Amino acid sequence: MPEPARLRIVRADYADAAHAAALIELLDHYARDPAGGGEPLSEFARAHVIDALAARSFVFSVLAFDGDTPVGLVNAIEGFSTFACAPLVNLHDVVVRDTHRGRGVARQLLAAAEAIARERGACKLTLEVLSGNRAARALYAKLGFDDYRLDPAMGEARFLQKWLG
Repeated sequence: MPEPARLRIVRADYADAAHAAALIELLDHYARDPAGGGEPLSEFARAHVIDALAARSFVFSVLAFDGDTPVGLVNAIEGFSTFACAPLVNLHDVVVRDTHRGRGVARQLLAAAEAIARERGACKLTLEVLSGNRAARALYAKLGFDDYRLDPAMGEARFLQKWLG
């Protein structure tokens, strides 16, 4: 499928009402997808996520629009690599609307996020992906992402979580 002719990639401005609405719409789209948990975005998140993102200087978002329609989103969070003594950027949410998957939207979003990470002096990008999300895993591999490992004898890192509330 060809890339959308009118695709526009922008760094989100959380104070822009259209950007804020697009971010919430796309985050909800992702949350409803099986890869995002299959449940709508909570009313609490809908009401507070834009202000919470805007309050954190170490967070940025990139949006993709096909004309006026929001079709893609990356939320990124800066962390720090102690071994490299440099920032790193975690691509926390990577969202492409169903209608636009396989059309180069994610590739363009990730390129824009990488450019911002480089501007910030980041040493690497990180992301999490479900093992069953073969399409996303194939794209990430094509773009140079690989499993995290230091010593092959120690194996690959695993992403773990512990809920605190």
